Amino acid sequence: MYDVIPGILEKSWEEVEAKIKLLSPFAKALHIDIADGIATNNTTFLDPQPFAKYKDQFFLEVHMMVEEPIKYLQPFAQAGFKRFLGHVEKMSSQEEFVAEGQLLGEVGLALDGPTELSAITVPYDDLDTVLFYVSDRVGFSGPPMLPQRLEKVKAFREKSNIPIEVDGGINDTTIRLAKDAGATRFVATSFISTAQDPKGAYEKLVSLV
Repeated sequence: MYDVIPGILEKSWEEVEAKIKLLSPFAKALHIDIADGIATNNTTFLDPQPFAKYKDQFFLEVHMMVEEPIKYLQPFAQAGFKRFLGHVEKMSSQEEFVAEGQLLGEVGLALDGPTELSAITVPYDDLDTVLFYVSDRVGFSGPPMLPQRLEKVKAFREKSNIPIEVDGGINDTTIRLAKDAGATRFVATSFISTAQDPKGAYEKLVSLV
């Protein structure tokens, strides 16, 4: 099964909620990016509680570009998030993150653009999903996809059948490259939210997978 998930990366709740309202007529799931200014050189809105009002409207997943993402699991779960994606680069223990995440919902590990696949040290079967950032580095919305990043997706797909999520530069051209590499979930942020017709942009992506 293939899914297109609109992404939101903003600095204030007002900006976040404006995007939620923009996406609400057609989105069933939302991918919320959080960054703490330590794991990446950008800072986003970090408080999970305001999202609770939307927990019954959307399937919420959080992409944690933060130091020690395990600290964010419980607060985001309490706000109604169901999928937790933590970056391995700033994580002391993948085993502990995965074990706690499994108690709260679906859990996956995320790799930044330059990070090698070998950075994942837990058994793939312990994961519900894995996220590959396929642009340069995480932290901002808008950078183009770097097709060479898809080699990691291909390599992972040869070893596991779990869902693969790709994030970074997904548009109506690159989504096909990602699908052919083995991805099954596609996070699209600026391609949808900056389009003159966001619903049309979303539906176009859906039609391509």
